[in-house]
Amino acid sequence: MRLSGRQIGLLKEYMHDLVEQAKQEEATTAAFGYVSKPYRTDQAVSDLLAILDDRIESEGVQVGLSVEFLHHMWTLCNRANDQLQDTVWLRRSLDGEPATKARVRELTYRALLEYLESLPENLRSSSD
Repeated sequence: MRLSGRQIGLLKEYMHDLVEQAKQEEATTAAFGYVSKPYRTDQAVSDLLAILDDRIESEGVQVGLSVEFLHHMWTLCNRANDQLQDTVWLRRSLDGEPATKARVRELTYRALLEYLESLPENLRSSSD
């Protein structure tokens, strides 16, 4: 299974939704005087896979996603884990921003898209 432009577009949409959701949660938390807990790269990936699972279950056929796509993304994310953690840590260290949920999601998803784009075609497909 090759990642199509449509699937990449849906991933970007879901990633954007998750970042916006985190921004709203942080604003609500701050409004009540609480400080957000640090958030990790693996949590961002887990949240993305959870939303993929949910969307596949609820609207998979209509949007062109299959259960195989979820498994394929899980495999790719698992392979990318160390690289994602290193990239996010480095970018966060350079910009000096705290590890808020929104910022970590944003950096993680950007790094994941870069990782997916850098893969040779034979690794982007699930025929491995």
